[in-house]
Amino acid sequence: MKPEIKPAGNPFASRKSMNHINNRIFTLVVWCVGIVTVLFILGLLFLILQKGMPKLDWGFLVGLPSEIDEGGGIGPTLFNSFYVLIISLIISIPLGMAAGIYLSEFAPDNKFIAFVRICVEGLASVPSIIFGLFGIAVFVEAFQIGLTIIGGAVSLAFLNLPVLTRVTEEAIRAVPQEMKTASFALGGTHLQTIRRVLVPVALNGIITGICLVAGRAFGESAVIILTAGVSTSGEMWDFSLFSPGETLAVHLWYVQSEAIVPDATEIAEKAAAVLVFVVLLINLFFRVPLWINSRKMR
Repeated sequence: MKPEIKPAGNPFASRKSMNHINNRIFTLVVWCVGIVTVLFILGLLFLILQKGMPKLDWGFLVGLPSEIDEGGGIGPTLFNSFYVLIISLIISIPLGMAAGIYLSEFAPDNKFIAFVRICVEGLASVPSIIFGLFGIAVFVEAFQIGLTIIGGAVSLAFLNLPVLTRVTEEAIRAVPQEMKTASFALGGTHLQTIRRVLVPVALNGIITGICLVAGRAFGESAVIILTAGVSTSGEMWDFSLFSPGETLAVHLWYVQSEAIVPDATEIAEKAAAVLVFVVLLINLFFRVPLWINSRKMR
């Protein structure tokens, strides 16, 4: 008579239970860290905006800065901030996207291109003051044009170029290969595939990168101090590319550290609130195309 064979227990039962517990603990930790981080960011924004926003008025936004008397405004510096930002984006966006598309679609897979990618990644992490020193060497010493808006804008474009290049390349590479193959199968050329398939699908990632560099450029101070100066032309709407280009971020630093006006602290609080608010608006402005593109892709 054969002995009765009892079914063996599940050897993975205890391990499965432990994995379930670890998963719950990890989920709880991620939730806690995420909530604390979001609350910290919201608290920081509230603290900055709460100090400056209630004191804002139209005269402060369009008024001229004051060196001695209290009650000065930020009109020319706010205008210069947008002016320098727009010029830098006009330069950096086409070049960055073109370089990213080339590296993802046309560049050969060899050691030289790998070295180029390493260089681009290295430039993306270089401190901004290095680009300011580069701007001084090119625009102030080589071209002898002094501290100007065009010098600051081009230097900012160089600062943003490596980031836009890498963001565009990674966004294009993230597009499913099946979509590219389907475009070729339908008779599309490489250029048509890039224009009508790859770029529209990768637009979310590209615009996110543009949003990041735009916010960074608007709040940049080191590059502007070295290439555009810490003063304005004294006019509200000065479109000259060769005028001094003090921006809002530079004015905030100058008022907080060097100015002798009696209400320097109040001006700094209001300027900081305007700076944060405009950066939030810039992010919202670039998020609208993302929403429109996502609706179209559905």
